[in-house]
Parts: sequence; C-alpha cells; structure tokens
Amino acid sequence: MARYFDIHPENPQRRSIGQVVDLLREDGLIAYPTDSCYALGCQLGNRDGIDRIRTIRHLDDRHHFTLVCENFAQLGQFVHISNAVFRSIKAATPGSYTFILPATKEVPRRLLHPKKKTVGVRIPDHVVTQALVAELGEPLVSSTLLLPGHEEPMTQGWEIKEELDNQIDAVIEGEAGTEPTTVVDFSDDVPEVVRIGAGDPTPFE
Repeated sequence: MARYFDIHPENPQRRSIGQVVDLLREDGLIAYPTDSCYALGCQLGNRDGIDRIRTIRHLDDRHHFTLVCENFAQLGQFVHISNAVFRSIKAATPGSYTFILPATKEVPRRLLHPKKKTVGVRIPDHVVTQALVAELGEPLVSSTLLLPGHEEPMTQGWEIKEELDNQIDAVIEGEAGTEPTTVVDFSDDVPEVVRIGAGDPTPFE
C-alpha cells in the first residue's frame, strides 16, 4: 500500500520531504506533482523502479526517460551540451520543458534510447519537486504519469493512490499542472519540437 504525503506547495515540510527521499533511497517508486503534471519517479540506480514504470505505463525500450535535475550544474553531469544549445535551454529553464540530449557515461545504459544514446533532462519550476531533488542530491528518473488507455495524465494525488496503490510506494498530494512538458530534441544540436505541451514551443520552432 502506497504511503500518502500531503506536502505544502510553497513551504514543503522538511520532515515529509526527508521521508519521501528515504523511500527513494530504499528503491521506492513515487508519484509526485510537477509544474507540468504528475510523474512517476525513482533513483538512478533503481532497476526495479524503472521496470515498474515501464510496466505501469506499458513502455517499450524506445521510451525516453527524463532526468529531473535541480540545476544546470547537475544537468551538465548527465548530458553533452554545446554552448549554443546551453544558451537556448538556459533561457527556457526552469520550466515545463524536457530536452533530449546525448547522454554522458554517468547515465545507466538501460535509461538510454537504444539507437541514439540520448536521454531526456529537465529543470522544473516547482517548489516541491525542487525540494525533492535537492534533498536527494541527484536527478530523479521520471516519466509522465499517463496510464495506458488514458487521454490525459493524472492530476489528483488521491486518485493516483486509488489507482496505483499496490504498484507504487508513495504518493505526494500537491499542486500540479495538467499538461505534459513540451519536448525539444537537441540530439543533433538543432532544435526539433517533438511534443507540444505546457511550455511555449515558439523559441524552438
């Protein structure tokens, strides 16, 4: 049964954030709110958590997982980024964008696109998400909480707990957006908008 955390959207309780991070460090899988919508998240080295995300969402090995980062210093450890691309991404973050970039050796192979060797990264504009990744000290491996057969991502913590109670370890109740991120593929240094979502795609078109 998933634990349920009601965390304040502007002043997250440090104790609650610490308890969620303890679960993540024990190979837990969580559902948490972001500035775009709810996401499933686990630690980088959590093979079981990544497999559970694939199972819950019916994903194949071509799915781009996202590394949710606290800041650019952290993001730069996990992706190769040129100066021109850095400037474009810097202007749009933090925000509701996911950027697909060539991965560094720090990223586990099972998270990479099998042919392109790329991974998604983002820096969210969301107080609770930022508190989580700051306390964790590394990116959260994440995927939008969009269930098979659903047109829209899930947006209410209590609904997620009812639906996924036996498949995840914790749900954070909080304020989330209602659209997935806008996804911009920079794997060839030239931006390609591959999904239009919560972030304004205009700067990358």
